[in-house]
Amino acid sequence: MAENRENLLTRFRSLRDNGEAIIGGGAGVGISAKAQVSGGVDFLVVYNSGRFRMAGLGSLAGLMPYGNANDAMLDLVEEITAVSSSTPVIAGVCGTDPTTSMDRLLIAVKERGCAGVQNFPTVGLFDGVFRKNLEETGMSFSNEVDMIAKANGKDLLTICYVFTAEEARLMAIAGADMIVVHFGLTLGGSIGAQTTLKLEDCTEIIDDCAQAARDINPDIFILCHGGPVAMAADAEFVIQNAKHCHGFLGASSMERLPAEIAIARTAREFKDIRTTTQKVTP
Repeated sequence: MAENRENLLTRFRSLRDNGEAIIGGGAGVGISAKAQVSGGVDFLVVYNSGRFRMAGLGSLAGLMPYGNANDAMLDLVEEITAVSSSTPVIAGVCGTDPTTSMDRLLIAVKERGCAGVQNFPTVGLFDGVFRKNLEETGMSFSNEVDMIAKANGKDLLTICYVFTAEEARLMAIAGADMIVVHFGLTLGGSIGAQTTLKLEDCTEIIDDCAQAARDINPDIFILCHGGPVAMAADAEFVIQNAKHCHGFLGASSMERLPAEIAIARTAREFKDIRTTTQKVTP
């Protein structure tokens, strides 16, 4: 059975009060989850993009019509909870799905042993006319806010991606326990972003979002994610320079980039082996 919400909040408050960063990791395959648990992550997030990411495809595939996001998440939850019983698992729920009963889906998530939910896939990653059209036709960020409010009513921990101060405010009103300020697709690696924010700009964005959320709930947790915040040093810079940032949630940073780097290095080490050339006696 998943650890209850209040116990998790108490643990996170203790980390925050002791000056320890709260660290979450996205897991798209069981071995990644096991390794992250071994490394001490405080929670795991499971959503459909993890499958694509660990299949060598871009994480944004999770926002495209390449399968049912919520069904993929439920399948992946089974795999991840089987190997990470000691660490809370957070389910990435597509709250804009008009074909799904959110109440039934949230019950299913809880029955599978998840301690909480997150709003992913999220329309927050879309902008321009397409985003406006989504908002106009009933597939809006407000649907994700409504999902978070329902999850709170079911005693699920709520960890919410936000992109603007207004979204942070709305999620705080809905009762979000934690907001994660999302800076976009993670930089680096073979399938990472090449176009992103500057690291120095992230602190101002997170401060604006934090202020908006804390005006509603001064106890809310603030984390950062994505964009140029790809490595531990990047996260440390943002956490230490923002006014209110209590940790980091990594997805590509926690599994794709480490796998790419370590596997390539190991393969090169094996490839560098030289055989002993023996002289053939006639």
